[in-house]
Amino acid sequence: MIQFDFPTILFFAAVVTGLIWALDRMFWRPRRLSQAGEGRQAKEPLIVEYSRSFFPIIVAVLVLRSFLVEPFRIPSGSMMPTLVDGDFILVNKFDYGIRLPVINTKIIPIGEPQRGDVVVFRFPRDPSTDFIKRIIGLPGDHIEYRDKRLTINGKPLKYKSDGIYIGTGTAVTMSGAQELTETIGKHTHKILLEQNRNLEPDFPCMKDNTSFTVPKGHYFAMGDNRDNSNDSRYWCAVPERNLVGKAFLIWMSWDKLDSKVKWKRIGTHIE
Repeated sequence: MIQFDFPTILFFAAVVTGLIWALDRMFWRPRRLSQAGEGRQAKEPLIVEYSRSFFPIIVAVLVLRSFLVEPFRIPSGSMMPTLVDGDFILVNKFDYGIRLPVINTKIIPIGEPQRGDVVVFRFPRDPSTDFIKRIIGLPGDHIEYRDKRLTINGKPLKYKSDGIYIGTGTAVTMSGAQELTETIGKHTHKILLEQNRNLEPDFPCMKDNTSFTVPKGHYFAMGDNRDNSNDSRYWCAVPERNLVGKAFLIWMSWDKLDSKVKWKRIGTHIE
């Protein structure tokens, strides 16, 4: 989803501006006042003025993004029909525990992902890139994927056909796919299947292309656009330490193909 580490940039910006402000208060400002003489105002260097002004703002943004809520943009169709290319979403950063920025070490455990959660995580093969998928398997779960249907710990998931998917704008590429409602525990969500795709699948991480046991401290994640998703079937499970947070709201949606706002998607809760 994102190719640069913005939290790290914010962290170092906070350190630099805070250090400049502190040095000025302790050393530079008293020296300026002494040189200016009694009753005269010493001119504050521009870099100090900017640091003093921006430091609290940078810290506030860093705290907000690191511990509370972080925005992301969806750049692909791997989570259709739940999320489409051009959706801007908000991610809850504290549902799965409070983590220190930059080093991502959990300091306060709060909760754990549940089956059906839509989560953002750092891609295991390239932690500088963020991915978004749906949690299908928890640590220790045995996952089976046969004939495009999931079975978890020997219990097949329930599916209900919703007919043929008709997409608009950037989502038009999936028009004609089969849309289904998938039930995982008490959670229901929509998925897309292309019946003529992957009839003989090649899933490197799944034994005999059909089964996978989730290791301790890991999660099995899949996209809702099942035949068009680069997920745990191909690169295996997501380590717990890679979790970023739980996606919960679409706050903006821009269709680059039609060059217009998708008003009906704004404010949609992510199921």
